[in-house]
Amino acid sequence: MEVAEESLSQMLANYGLDSPLAAAGAIVVAGGLIHLALGVLLRRLHRVALHSSNRWDDVFVTALERPLRVVLWVVVLMLLMTVFPVTEAVQGTLLLAYDTALVLLLVWFLHRLISGAEEELLDPARGHKASTDKAAVHSTAKLLRIILLIIGGLMALQSVGVSVSGLLAFGGIGGIAVGFAAKDLLANFFGGLGIYLDRPFSPGDWIRSPDRNIEGTVEDIGWRLTRIRTFDQRPLYVPNAVFTQIAVENPSRMFNRRIFETIGIRYQDAGKMAGIIEDVRSMLEKHPDIDLGRTLIVNFTAFGPSSLDFFVYTFTRTTVWVEFHQIKQDVLLQILEIIHAHGADVAFPTRTLHVEQVQPEALAAGPGKQQ
Repeated sequence: MEVAEESLSQMLANYGLDSPLAAAGAIVVAGGLIHLALGVLLRRLHRVALHSSNRWDDVFVTALERPLRVVLWVVVLMLLMTVFPVTEAVQGTLLLAYDTALVLLLVWFLHRLISGAEEELLDPARGHKASTDKAAVHSTAKLLRIILLIIGGLMALQSVGVSVSGLLAFGGIGGIAVGFAAKDLLANFFGGLGIYLDRPFSPGDWIRSPDRNIEGTVEDIGWRLTRIRTFDQRPLYVPNAVFTQIAVENPSRMFNRRIFETIGIRYQDAGKMAGIIEDVRSMLEKHPDIDLGRTLIVNFTAFGPSSLDFFVYTFTRTTVWVEFHQIKQDVLLQILEIIHAHGADVAFPTRTLHVEQVQPEALAAGPGKQQ
């Protein structure tokens, strides 16, 4: 530092700037000129990056722009401090502040670079992203930010003279006590990490758990809680550790929705069953909303108590809940029309009562004389 001060003083003296005020003014003017030149250079780099086929160079230049300008003025302030005579204690404090500022500026630049990369990966110009891909990008960016802040914090502490090795040793000893005290918090954290890595669901998915009374649309996956909006529009906050202990269904990732219905016709229409089944199967094979790549079954299945039952097993192309019910309604109405077209009808529960007629002679003989 002393060598730098002597070199700077000698250079200023060569230009006739012996007084501190003149030297300070020259440094500020030089900083302003470099700031303007830097702005011109960065704008040119932006234009070059904009016309480049590679979009990552624009992300890098955008992340670098503001921190680089601040670095320039940090250096200018440091040079100004060297012009004016200060005590050794103040000089040491300024050096620590200078080193810490450079560390924080490096962390700022890397934070902006991570944010720029996240925005670039999620840019609509790159095409449609599945919800799982978006969750992976967001979770990776969050994890990188946490790591960056931890490392940057340790570097900043080291620059101001705090012993990082002692701090890490204390953290290793105290981590055991903290782990016991915050075991639920850590369980939720690792539960959230498991969700981000395994991706059983993502924001926007409809999930349900057969083990717990959990069903709704996922709104946000945090490091401690997952927020779910139930179908009656109530927010449900579930600790992430719960998802490591329960089974979770994700209907949003279904390929199809299933129509599985059992329909009964009257026993007196038994002769028409074969024709009805063939017509229903033919109708389903021609239906535009039925996926013929999946299983399609229409068969006579059982002699019911008051009906002859056949079942329909097929899948729709759509997985949207409202559209599925519209398609199912159309299929059932067409099945009803087919049954009526064959002169048959849908059965309903009936009971036949057989009454035994007793001869008049048996009644006259009395109970004791009946054989």
